[in-house]
Amino acid sequence: MVRIVGEVMTREVVQAHRETAFKDVVRLLDRHRISGLPVVDEDDKVVGVISGTDLIRHQADRSPDGRAVTARQLMSTPAITVHPEQRIADAARVMERHGVERLPVVDEEDRLIGIATRRDLLRVFLRTDDEIRREVDEDVMTRALGLPARSVTVSVRDGMATLEGAVHRRSDIPLAIRLTYRVDGVVGVVNSLSYRVDDTRPSPARPAPGPRPDRSLSGGTPGPSVPGPISPAKGPTGPAPGPR
Repeated sequence: MVRIVGEVMTREVVQAHRETAFKDVVRLLDRHRISGLPVVDEDDKVVGVISGTDLIRHQADRSPDGRAVTARQLMSTPAITVHPEQRIADAARVMERHGVERLPVVDEEDRLIGIATRRDLLRVFLRTDDEIRREVDEDVMTRALGLPARSVTVSVRDGMATLEGAVHRRSDIPLAIRLTYRVDGVVGVVNSLSYRVDDTRPSPARPAPGPRPDRSLSGGTPGPSVPGPISPAKGPTGPAPGPR
């Protein structure tokens, strides 16, 4: 079963508002032993994120003109967020792409409902090889592809899945690889599959149709007239005329 962000996120989130002072942000991070937090507005919509890197950039708690520094000046915007129904693997790719350690989780109205950290997402990849193998065998090979039992052998070692055996159609092979790679905990796929039917090649050209038979006497489309035996002409019914 594919795991989603909502299954691993933390629902009680330490957060700040745009007017939260610099020192209060530092206290929140220290008290809860976290390295960052989201910043929300009055409607709990995420407007930014503060990380340890942001705090290092603002080591002084006052700006040059004497005004106190708040979360508004500290936060990074726009915030990179995810939704609870997104796949954990996709959320991990978002983290990697943007170089962040945590992702605020928002609902359909962009309101904060949780937080997903790198540690939360990594729990998925701590699945045992046997758990992964069972899911690939049952969910991918049997349910998704409809293959007979034991037609494909699935083995997993350290998250690397190997597929051996034969599928019916050649086009099933890339699908099997793609679906296997999407299983949580799979880090790579080794393909050793063969196939019985190559459905990726175009069908051979069919010969041109020959002359169509005459169907004029059987209710079909009239065809060309074909002469046949001539029967004697019949006249009116009655006795044959005698000699004149």
